[in-house]
Amino acid sequence: MNKLGTPLSAWLARLETVSPREIDLGIERVECVHERLALVPPKTVFHVAGTNGKGSSVTMLGSLLQKSGARVGSYTSPHIRRYNERIRVNGEMASDEQIVAAFEQIEAARGDEALTYFEYGTLAALVVFAGAGVETAILEVGMGGRLDAVNAIEPDAGLITNISLDHCDWLGDNIEAIATEKAGIMRKGKPIIFGSRQVPHSIVQTAANVAAHLIVAGRDYDWSATGDTWSWRGSRTRLDRLAVPALPGEHQLGNAAAVLALLEAAGLHDLLREEVINDCFPALQLDGRMQRIDWNVPWLLDVAHNPAAATALADTLRAETFAGITVAIVAMLDDKDVEGVVAALAEHVDRWIAVAADNPRAIPADELARRVANAADAACLAATSLDEAINRAQALATPRDRILVTGSFYLVGPVLTEIYSRRQS
Repeated sequence: MNKLGTPLSAWLARLETVSPREIDLGIERVECVHERLALVPPKTVFHVAGTNGKGSSVTMLGSLLQKSGARVGSYTSPHIRRYNERIRVNGEMASDEQIVAAFEQIEAARGDEALTYFEYGTLAALVVFAGAGVETAILEVGMGGRLDAVNAIEPDAGLITNISLDHCDWLGDNIEAIATEKAGIMRKGKPIIFGSRQVPHSIVQTAANVAAHLIVAGRDYDWSATGDTWSWRGSRTRLDRLAVPALPGEHQLGNAAAVLALLEAAGLHDLLREEVINDCFPALQLDGRMQRIDWNVPWLLDVAHNPAAATALADTLRAETFAGITVAIVAMLDDKDVEGVVAALAEHVDRWIAVAADNPRAIPADELARRVANAADAACLAATSLDEAINRAQALATPRDRILVTGSFYLVGPVLTEIYSRRQS
């Protein structure tokens, strides 16, 4: 057990070692410790699950919910630059002191329960929320749904953004199997939004089996773009002349539409007004989602780490008028579909640089470079460090070119930190 006053960095280093396995799906441990903590629960809890778009959806939902005057807590994972990003109250990151105090409280309550790193974080968010008087909590499901730690907390409503192939080693190797796991957040009589127009059969079947109120994109609500604005219709409400979310990419309209459907299903009709939405969406910010930075050359950073997300990134690249070359720095974890991601991006990338992500499950740079080269049918350099990857990319690119950073949260975050550091020096 860490001593009182142990800094957050030391806590995080220790928590990476306390569980026999980094990923150990199951909700019993969290349920047990959560009961021991005896926290005052939020009045309302939303779950946000799915393969892609969860972080963007949480950001949109939280921004709108704050307009209701409620104190809103959000829990997301993984983080981009700082662990504190995972736990926010009214958009502000929790402090080191708040998180450490939460860890100390969990440690005192857990007894002999061996929690994982993610489970500590989930419980810490709930402790911080209770201490801050959070009334509405938005909890992003980390992996799957049925056995994810977040699913130990009873929701009032939920959102499943979409289903595509990811975490196949843990969730299954086909869409229906993965959808069954994601559908595990459904509850009897509670609304659950499915945010894609392509609906797996297991989503529909699970909703029927548990008697959840399933609300489906394209059937129960829909949206359309109209130039610089967009329109949305729900079961009771129609909104026109909506401002496009500041988060880039056409797919963000689908995320935004699902968030509005969730608010309608939850009975929060006062938030479904054009003036409220248009005050929120143009001001949204989220690191690492098609984020652009001008630093010597244009940089584009996106956490796409599966083929569906890479396809959305490719659509954005395709829509741009660009005459220069694209140099891509890529890193991926060992449970990811390298070949699928590369295939989606290959026509838009002229030079590839592979580097190991900052994670124990990272694919080594030389192995990743070989797989990227085979998938892209093009040369791929293997960098021995992040500094080398950045320096090589800058040497290959001129001011008329661009550098793309993608493949993992555990690459985009460190590159962002390095860019900000170098720009200030």
